[in-house]
Amino acid sequence: MVNIPEYYAQKNVLISGATGFMGKVLLEKLLRSCPDIRAVYVLVRSKAGQNPQARITDVINCKLFEKLQAEQPNFAEKIIAVNSDLTRPELDLSKEDQSILVENINIVFHCAATIRFNEPLKDAMQLNVLATQMMLALAHRMKHLEVFIHVSTAYANCDRELIEEIVYPPPVDYRKLIDTLDWMDDDLVSTLTPKLIGKRPNTYTYTKALAEYLLQQEAGDLNVAIVRPSIVGASWKEPVPGWIDNFNGPSGIFIAAGKGILRTMRASNDAVADLVPVDVVINATIAAAWYSGSQLLNRTKNILVYNCTTGGINPFHWGEVEYCINMTFKTNPLEQAFRRPNVNLRSNPFTNQYWTTVSHTLPALLYDGYLRLTGRKPRMMKTITRLHKAMMVLEYFTSHSWVWNTDNLTMLLAQMSPEDKKVFNFDVRQLHWAEYMESYCMGTKKYVLNEELSGLPAARKHLNKLRNIRYTSNTILVVLIWRIFIARSQMARNIWYFVVSLCFKFLSYFRASSTMR
Repeated sequence: MVNIPEYYAQKNVLISGATGFMGKVLLEKLLRSCPDIRAVYVLVRSKAGQNPQARITDVINCKLFEKLQAEQPNFAEKIIAVNSDLTRPELDLSKEDQSILVENINIVFHCAATIRFNEPLKDAMQLNVLATQMMLALAHRMKHLEVFIHVSTAYANCDRELIEEIVYPPPVDYRKLIDTLDWMDDDLVSTLTPKLIGKRPNTYTYTKALAEYLLQQEAGDLNVAIVRPSIVGASWKEPVPGWIDNFNGPSGIFIAAGKGILRTMRASNDAVADLVPVDVVINATIAAAWYSGSQLLNRTKNILVYNCTTGGINPFHWGEVEYCINMTFKTNPLEQAFRRPNVNLRSNPFTNQYWTTVSHTLPALLYDGYLRLTGRKPRMMKTITRLHKAMMVLEYFTSHSWVWNTDNLTMLLAQMSPEDKKVFNFDVRQLHWAEYMESYCMGTKKYVLNEELSGLPAARKHLNKLRNIRYTSNTILVVLIWRIFIARSQMARNIWYFVVSLCFKFLSYFRASSTMR
């Protein structure tokens, strides 16, 4: 087989979801590492008064594309924005654009999806299932299509403990569900949703499983492969370590911990934190398209599924995540932190609820009260409420572990040449978690919060100030409580005098011993 860049040479690629986190990284990596690619068509809808081309211009002007800009100044000429809306019939493509795609596209990467875990079922079905169906219908018309890659999630079948690299049949026929949702009102759908999703925690994982089964049923003779990443985090190496551009998933939790807002969350210390760097996922996705596209004459009848996970290969646990977050943000603090970083994981829901009230709700109420007294708008309680919602969404994933079979991913890596393994590296055995977590946390500081490293001395000084305030206030509080207790209890006074006299006796003995020596 030819190597990966040679395979992509003179190919036309179509990407849905190119303005999303993974889509951006895929776009950048394809253009940078496959320089002879002919064109990359991206499906983009107009938004906030911006047309598709303007949105893509904004995307490629971010820090992610700086390395590509330096290596290939004219790379933007290969990007063709296509006006499209995945929630509309026929993807809202014009007849002209449909004709262009049908005549030219060789490879499709379907990355678009809603990543809101608690999306109403109708909306999740529209974006994750019906959009996939329409993308597949368009792919069937493409005259030169070699491979269709669908990006799913490793948690699509999280109702199972062992997840193989196969497509599992869902409990409900997706066709019947689509027809039923057409006539149901939103209230009825909301009532039925818990029964429909069953043991799955949310509509996201449920609809992703339906989309996979839809692909299996409707792919026909198309060459389809599915990539299932677990919890996608900041970049490991490419194009820069620690690149991240959003608060989604663990990133928002890490920032809240770094700011000192998050002090406790429900998670099992021993549960596997199946984080996977975004560049690992993208490299595996590009390689999966290369392998399937190169096997047109000898391909298997079954859809190839790749579980792109780390837990079974290089496990990392939530207890270790907690330690890395606390250590990184104490050494390299975020600016204007609310408190010193010190997040604690608690597996017991009742204990976690107690500490959530003590360490989150009460300080937020006190701080908002202070803001009101000083004539400012209270904001901390709103932040805490949003944080609690985010933690509730992630609770299921931080409290459970799964076993993923990764034989196909291992096979894919074995098929690659030594040079391709370097350029499109997704071998997570080489991943050093402590270093990765440090770069991840620093990435949230640099790329999400836009904080310069030159501000670290001031941030450290602010953190030391918070520490001194905390120690002083805690000491005063303990003394006040004890003094009040002593004033009301003869027994407490006797204990106090006994402890003080014992301390004096110990000091006298220590001095006498020192003199004798």
